[in-house]
Amino acid sequence: MLPSQPLLLTGVLALVVLQALASDTFIAAVYEHAVILPEPTEEPVSPNDALALMNKNMDVLEGAIKEAAQQGAHIIVTPEDGIYGWQFTRESIYPYLEDIPDPEVNWIPCTDPSRFGPAPVQERLSCMARNNSIYVVANIGDKKLCNSSDPGCPSDGRYQYNTDVVFDPEGKLVARYHKYNLFMVEVQFNYPKEPEAVTFETPFGKFGIFTCFDILFYEPAVVLVSKMQVDTVLFPTAWMNVLPFLTAVEFHSAWAMGMHVNFLAANTHRTSLAMTGSGIYAPDGARTYSYNMKTEDGRLLVAELDAHPRLSPASPSAVNWSSYALNVERFSPNDHDFTGIIFHDQFTFTELTKPGGNLTVCQKDLCCHLSYKMARKRDDEVYVLGAFDGLHVVEGQYYLQICTLLKCKSTDRDTCGQPVEMAQTEFEMFSLSGTFGTNYVFPEVLYSGVQLAPGEFEVLNDGRLISKTKPTKPVVTVTLFGRWYEKD
Repeated sequence: MLPSQPLLLTGVLALVVLQALASDTFIAAVYEHAVILPEPTEEPVSPNDALALMNKNMDVLEGAIKEAAQQGAHIIVTPEDGIYGWQFTRESIYPYLEDIPDPEVNWIPCTDPSRFGPAPVQERLSCMARNNSIYVVANIGDKKLCNSSDPGCPSDGRYQYNTDVVFDPEGKLVARYHKYNLFMVEVQFNYPKEPEAVTFETPFGKFGIFTCFDILFYEPAVVLVSKMQVDTVLFPTAWMNVLPFLTAVEFHSAWAMGMHVNFLAANTHRTSLAMTGSGIYAPDGARTYSYNMKTEDGRLLVAELDAHPRLSPASPSAVNWSSYALNVERFSPNDHDFTGIIFHDQFTFTELTKPGGNLTVCQKDLCCHLSYKMARKRDDEVYVLGAFDGLHVVEGQYYLQICTLLKCKSTDRDTCGQPVEMAQTEFEMFSLSGTFGTNYVFPEVLYSGVQLAPGEFEVLNDGRLISKTKPTKPVVTVTLFGRWYEKD
C-alpha cells in the first residue's frame, strides 16, 4: 500500500530538514598574535600612549581579520592579552581599560562611539567587524566604578576585569565575558562576584565563551557545554605550554573531543615564555592547528566546521570511561613500580621493559591498563605507564585522575615525567584505559615534534583509547586526562 500524500510530504520535509542540519557548516578563523608589548612600568602611562600601543596591535589584528574575511570566515577569535600584553600592576593597566556595557544595550560602537564615554578600542573592533562582515572576538579590559556601599569595592573605587568581547557582522556588541578563574599572576584584575555563563546565538549555531585558565574548572567551562548546550566554544588564551599534558594544542584538542564541541583557541605567541599553540578543533579531532617555537611570527588559521556538531554523523558517541578498566582482570603485577614528578604531581610509574604486553599501574582509586606492541624496542628510549589520582595544588587547586603512556627524557628513570618533545619509537598498537571516577576525561595522543594525531586514534564506548594506524608515528605521550570536578 502506498503512503498517503500528507504522510509522504511530512516524511520528505523531515528528511530535508535533517539533511539541512547535517550539512550546516561555517568557516572559523583564529589568529595567533605575536603581541607588541609596552615597556614594563609600575607607573601609569598617559591614555594617549596606551592607545598608541593598542593601535599597533590592532593594526596587526585588523590585517588578520581582513584576510580571514577574504577567505570566507564567518568568525575570528584573537588571543587573550592580544591588544595590550601583560606584566602590569593594578595601577599601570588602568589607562588601557574601557567601560564595556552589558550587550543588552544594543550598541554598535562603530556608528555611535561616544554613547558610553570614550571607547576607542571598542569602536575600532566594532568597525573591523562591520567593515568585514565578520564576527570578531577580542580580549580587552573592563573598568567599573564602585563605592563604599559595596563591601567588595576595592580601595581605589573601581573593579577591573579581564574581559572578552564579541562584535557581530554589523559591529554590534553581542557578548561580554569577565574571566572568572584568574591565573596567579593576574594581580591587575578583580575576580567577578559570580561566574558568568555567556552565550549568544548565530545563524550557524549557539556559541559560548571563556578565557584561558577557565578551561580547567567546572564554572564556566563545563556549565556552558553541559547545561547551556553550546555548539562552539570561543577561547582567547595566553597559554604557556607545559609538557607532557598541558601543551596547548594537545589539551585543547582533547577538551573538544571530551566535551563533544567545536573549540576555537587563539593563543598569544612568545617563544621566550613558551607561548604558542592555536587551533580549530572539532569533537572528532583537529581541523587545523599550529605549534611554532622556532619563529616569532603570527599565524592565521582557517577551517570549516559543522555548525551543530552533536547532530553530525562524525560526532563521537557517549563514552563510559571506566567500563572496560573496571571489568578487566588486573594485568601482570608490577614488582618494579617507582614514583616520579610531572608538573609538581607525584605519579606512580611502571616501565615498559618488553617490546609488547599488558601492564597495570595503580594509585589510590585509579588503575591504568595498557596493552601495547612496539614496532621495535629501542635501547636508547624508555617508556613508562603512569597513574596520578589526587589534588593538584600549584597554580590552582583541581582534582585530577590521569593515565598516561609517556617517553622519558633519557634512559635514566629519574627523568620520567620531565618535558620531552622528540621521540623515535613507533607502536604497532596501543590500548589505554583507566578506572576513572569521573566522566570528564580528555584523550590525548602527542607525536614527536609536538604533533597531534587527528584520525589516527579513537576512543571506544567502553573507555579504551586505541591506535588506528600501523605503525604509529613516533610517540611522545598517550594520555587520558581526567578532571574530577566534584572532588575539588
